[in-house]
Amino acid sequence: MAQTLPPATVAAFAAIVGKDHVFFGEDDQASYQDKFAIDDARHHPAGAVAPATVEEIQAIVRIAADRGIALWPISRGKNLGYGGSAPLLAGSVVLDLSRMKKIDYDEANGTVLLEPGVGFYDLYDFLKSRGMKHWLSVPGNSWGSVVGNALDRGMGYTPYGEHATRICGVEAVMADGLVVRTGMGALDGAPTWQLYRFGFGPGWDQMFVQSNFGIVTKMGLWLMPAPESLMGMDLEFDRPEDLGPLIDAIAPLRREGLLQQSPTIGNWLRAAAVVTTRDQWTDKPGALPDDVIAAIRKKFNVGWWGVSLRLYGREAVNKAAYAILEREMGKLKPMSLRPTVWKTGEPLEATGWTGTPLTMPMQNANWHGGRGGHIGFSPILPQSGAAAQAQFQRTYARYKEYGMDYQASFAFGERHLINVNAVLINKDDPDLMGRVDPFLKHLIADAKAQGYGEYRTHLDYMDAVAGTYDYNKGALAQLNRKVKGALDPKGVIAPGKSGIWPSRYAGGQG
Repeated sequence: MAQTLPPATVAAFAAIVGKDHVFFGEDDQASYQDKFAIDDARHHPAGAVAPATVEEIQAIVRIAADRGIALWPISRGKNLGYGGSAPLLAGSVVLDLSRMKKIDYDEANGTVLLEPGVGFYDLYDFLKSRGMKHWLSVPGNSWGSVVGNALDRGMGYTPYGEHATRICGVEAVMADGLVVRTGMGALDGAPTWQLYRFGFGPGWDQMFVQSNFGIVTKMGLWLMPAPESLMGMDLEFDRPEDLGPLIDAIAPLRREGLLQQSPTIGNWLRAAAVVTTRDQWTDKPGALPDDVIAAIRKKFNVGWWGVSLRLYGREAVNKAAYAILEREMGKLKPMSLRPTVWKTGEPLEATGWTGTPLTMPMQNANWHGGRGGHIGFSPILPQSGAAAQAQFQRTYARYKEYGMDYQASFAFGERHLINVNAVLINKDDPDLMGRVDPFLKHLIADAKAQGYGEYRTHLDYMDAVAGTYDYNKGALAQLNRKVKGALDPKGVIAPGKSGIWPSRYAGGQG
């Protein structure tokens, strides 16, 4: 049962934002819960308040501090698989920033200054209306906020796919109501706020990423100039053991900069889980057997693994790079290699590779039928074929042990891999749901045993994942708590986010 606020507190919030922008009824509380929750009894908000300005946020923060209320800021609440719009601490008030939708665009320098309510579709439409001189980088589910995705270290597919690294300048409201601008934005009237990341003194932009130190109200981001040419190839590989050699072939090309995008190697379920449902393939429980996997692969003409590689920029440069890429991939003897070519003036394919927002991948939530969803498990690995192959074998064995269907990918950064595993669920299947929590805890422990930690996790596992970062008796957690205590001594902003609890919640709770 969700907590309720005193009517006087709700009235105080309404006096700030208007009665149409406070949401404290039972239906409102339900609408902000995690739709993919493992345990529906957890993370219930008291309600939500939706400000439209920085001044309204300041006033809300002051009321929360005075009355001992925890706030859980969200941009658009579409962080599906990681908690959605729900707060970690039950009884928190969701601070819904989706009404804040301003876009400032510096066309000459290729930057934007965004408020949190700006979604990927919003920014795409905005740029399209101005001639599409710059491209977005979009995640697999583009429902969400551009700012919110960058703040949670979301990933895309273009050379600008590591979104948190493209942040340049932040405005934030602190727990005491102070409004801060980072980097060059701290210099009043500076024309370089979105041009130079660091300013003078400590660099604070990244301190607001995955933290609860402040409420981000504006964020500068760099955009990719629209390329003259796009070239690449879609490859399929036949065997599970092809993963390691494929990673060892791509990794040096990524590190040297011939490949500047963030390629993602995905397994055979990536297509089937989106456009079909499980009952079309089998009615048997347990992980899908090899004969069903073979049938899925035959139907969609896919390998055990597939990857799309893209080159962006000048056509002459891309042609030279493509020849190298084709030669290196050819050495691996893929089961198929399909070239793709585009240049300015031609129709543009609507895919993540071209920065086009898309939501179709979210259809994998329907895989089991019923009230479906997915939970993410995403540890960081070195760019090593042997390490990735071993991680795959360990994880795939766990999927089979717990009777889960394996959907996973290995996404490249510049020097690392992210092993993104989707745990597909059906909340109308109690037996399956009873296996999800022990399964995820096993995956976290298995990764930790190899020295791997997650870069992002669901609300239920924030404390557990934070606990795996245990060097020197958890020195990083101690530092985070000290910073939290200094900036937000009353614990107003997002208690427990990323395992960072204020002192008033000693020991944590969710």
